[in-house]
Amino acid sequence: MTIRPRRSMLYMPGSNARALEKAKTLPADGVILDLEDSVAPDAKATARAQIVQTVRAGGFGHREVIIRTNATDTPWFGDDLDAAVAARPDGVLVPKISTPGQIEMIGQRLLDMHADLRVRLWALIETPTAIFNIRELAAEAHDSESRLACFVIGTNDIAKETRARLVPGRAPMLPWLMSCVLAAHAYGIDVLDGVYNNIADTEGFAAECAQGRDMGFDGKTLIHPNQIEPCNAAFSPSPDEVAQARKAIAAFDLPENRDKGVVQIDGRMVERLHAEMALRTVAIAEAIEKAR
Repeated sequence: MTIRPRRSMLYMPGSNARALEKAKTLPADGVILDLEDSVAPDAKATARAQIVQTVRAGGFGHREVIIRTNATDTPWFGDDLDAAVAARPDGVLVPKISTPGQIEMIGQRLLDMHADLRVRLWALIETPTAIFNIRELAAEAHDSESRLACFVIGTNDIAKETRARLVPGRAPMLPWLMSCVLAAHAYGIDVLDGVYNNIADTEGFAAECAQGRDMGFDGKTLIHPNQIEPCNAAFSPSPDEVAQARKAIAAFDLPENRDKGVVQIDGRMVERLHAEMALRTVAIAEAIEKAR
């Protein structure tokens, strides 16, 4: 089982050359080099050129490198996508994805541009229409030409569009967030939680990381380097979880248990489905260790 950890994905402004270089040294699983919200209109061309130069230069090590373009209905999208194809990052994050047709259009453009097959599409889910269409959006992953690999939830934009308040515990958004998690995992793609705005509120951030992990998110998007370590800790399997996972795998591998649907381990009844879950836990833990 090959899994790439996506516990922490840090947004970095494409207009800040110093920040782009710093991204190569941070302990995040990945970085999102931004051409959208953090870049003023008159700085987008410069930011685009800086991102291409930085990504082409390499040096990111194990970190996944994603370029966030502007939305498809903006005057910058075409140039952003051209730049991303030239830079050959791991993926392109496109904002305001709301309909399957947008995913199909981007996939076709990447095909027409002969983009490197390693460049995957990440969809930013941040509109009410996207939430209504979330299952159909996720189903696009079954078409290999779509390149769809991940959903990223844009909680700030969802709050803006719905007037839902961003309150501790996120009760107004929980049904929408869970719909995204269910759809993503039903079609075999990852899904990342939205950003936490108050970088000074470490307790609130830790609580939201734990909530996202428990809901089934694969990781979280971040806005400050200080959020990386606690986020990684929250989305990493604990040593005890890894040990229990290895026990479950070993138990079902015993000759006498290979045809059983349930076995007893340390006084607990463990089903075969738990052993299948354990395989992913161990794979994530090993991938994290390998990246250190």
